[in-house]
Amino acid sequence: QPCPPHHTKLGHTTGLKLETGQLPCYTISFSKESLFQSQDLLQMVWVFIMNRMSSQCSSSTQRKRMALGIVILLLVDVIWVASSELTSYVFSKYEKPFFSTFAKTSMFVLYLLGFIVWKPWRQQCTRGFRGRHAAFFADAEGYFAACTTDNTVNSSLSEPLYVPVKFHDLASEKSGSANSDTEKTPKKPRVRFSNVMEIRQLPSSHALEAKLSRMSYPTVKEQESILKTVGKLTATQVAKISFFFCFVWFLANFSYQEALLHAQVAIVNILSSTSGLFTLILAAVFPSNSGDRFTLSKLLAVVLSIGGVVLVNLSGSEKSPGRSTIGSLWSLVGAMLYAVYIVMIKRKVDREDKLDIPMFFGFVGLFNLLLLWPGFFLLHYTGFEAFEFPNKLVLMCIVINGLIGTVLSEFLWLWGCFLTSSLIGTLALSLTIPLSIIADMCMQKAQFSWLFFAGAIPVFFSFFIATFLCHYNNWDPVMVGIRRIFAFICRKHRIQRMPEESEQCESLIHMHSVSQEGEDCCS
Repeated sequence: QPCPPHHTKLGHTTGLKLETGQLPCYTISFSKESLFQSQDLLQMVWVFIMNRMSSQCSSSTQRKRMALGIVILLLVDVIWVASSELTSYVFSKYEKPFFSTFAKTSMFVLYLLGFIVWKPWRQQCTRGFRGRHAAFFADAEGYFAACTTDNTVNSSLSEPLYVPVKFHDLASEKSGSANSDTEKTPKKPRVRFSNVMEIRQLPSSHALEAKLSRMSYPTVKEQESILKTVGKLTATQVAKISFFFCFVWFLANFSYQEALLHAQVAIVNILSSTSGLFTLILAAVFPSNSGDRFTLSKLLAVVLSIGGVVLVNLSGSEKSPGRSTIGSLWSLVGAMLYAVYIVMIKRKVDREDKLDIPMFFGFVGLFNLLLLWPGFFLLHYTGFEAFEFPNKLVLMCIVINGLIGTVLSEFLWLWGCFLTSSLIGTLALSLTIPLSIIADMCMQKAQFSWLFFAGAIPVFFSFFIATFLCHYNNWDPVMVGIRRIFAFICRKHRIQRMPEESEQCESLIHMHSVSQEGEDCCS
């Protein structure tokens, strides 16, 4: 049916026609093919967005993520202490930290076997699926990005947009009123409408929820395996990220291996916990989420950790000053590189479901194997580390240490950092302190002075302080206390309100009498 002249028509054939009272109708037409394609796209975006929103940080979900991350980091601490003790045993027979680091890092290549056994990885190599719907999924990512941002950033309405209103007079009413007797005495309209209407848009986070509530739930289970790979980084993008972090990660682990060669495990682990200070500074400069904000309470926790580290370093310098100092320097270098590594990767990848962590480490091992082998010749001819192949026992220890202490533990540690925060992940290194102390006392019969224990306690508790602060959404009790103290000291200088007289407090309009008058009028 043809639309009236003032109506708008879209398309070539009659399709969906919407009419409401005297509002203009809109005719939208689709061919049968386009309808099926649109339905498929709606099904795909539904599963895509629901898969994304299932990982969002509601209050209960955030607590579960935090608890899971803490458990994973505790497991990593146990693995690292055992790996450090095994590394110390290897260095007692084979002092080659570069060979040990290169061999263990190259074992990350085993993760690339996932391209053979895991179908979603192979789908990420083919960009055909995402390329066909690139614009569509870009819009979905835009909706999702708005939902993942901080609530305090984009929680208001948009700027107002004023559009003129078109009033349509009915011809029938005009003709009817012309023949009536009341036309002689026209009535003045009691209500005047504005000629413009104000339009505001909801934030994308609310708009997405409203859009989802109007959608029907489709049955697209067979497409979920494909749609789960849409939001992830492609294999090429993961390889580019791995290429940059390959060198940072290798240097951090090489520094840690050198520290174990020159110092005891407990001292190395405590000095490595100074990465919390570097992480706090870098995360404040390059924040990846709201959990990386700088607060005075976090700074106090890090200063507490650094003070304990100083005491531990003083306790170790009493026995062997030269050797302990070299090990301490290597530990600090490794701590700084670890902080750069975790802050930059969280800056590059904002969500853990966006990056395939095994694929990332697989490419790290591949680039390590292909690019860092010339280091053997450089260290051999400079005399820093002569190349020598280990015996079977040492080689077996290196392989076991690499598979468990490097391949598995680094995957779990990075996962735990994504689930919690970069500061908690780096301060989790401090939890290796009591375990390494017990291990050194039992296995190496090591003895520590009172300075060591006096420094280990604050380093140990700084981890729990940082976890507590991040769990309560960056609560800053130190700043709150400073403000209260300042308000208490300067309370005499504040402007105080003058006592009000009874006449000033008297209400000019009594609400009770108004309500009674309203009831009388209604009756």
